[in-house]
Amino acid sequence: MSDEGLSLPPDLADPKEKLVLLVDDDESILDLLEHIVKKEGFRVERAADGQEAVRKVEAVVPDVIVLDFMLPGMGGFEVLKELQMGDARSTPIVVITGRRIDRQTIDMVRQEPNVREYIEKPIKPAVLSAVLHKILKTRPADISRKVDRGPLSGSW
Repeated sequence: MSDEGLSLPPDLADPKEKLVLLVDDDESILDLLEHIVKKEGFRVERAADGQEAVRKVEAVVPDVIVLDFMLPGMGGFEVLKELQMGDARSTPIVVITGRRIDRQTIDMVRQEPNVREYIEKPIKPAVLSAVLHKILKTRPADISRKVDRGPLSGSW
């Protein structure tokens, strides 16, 4: 099948070249995020808390960080501030949260120089995928354009 009908810019990067650091203290959410991100073709690293996130950022140098705002110990806002002081200050961050946060706090978080997006849980896979591809300027994973009409739809 050809890609003639697709009009993707030719300068989009391959997701396999990009590393996404996922930071969340909930193992099941990390599993879900990892599934979504890997399905899009990105490489993945995980961190379960803020301190681990800061250490991993220095060790693996991710291309983008998906950061839960509510973390035990060093919370998401402290992680943001810590990262802005180091080499990762230009690393884009997508903040995610399951807590209802007032508009003023959301606006304050969005004004941080490295925050590119703010997403509330439950996270929709299509939204996270689109945000990551937009930030990293990557090609979405190959999608089969063929319509599946079921096992009995073959030509007779």
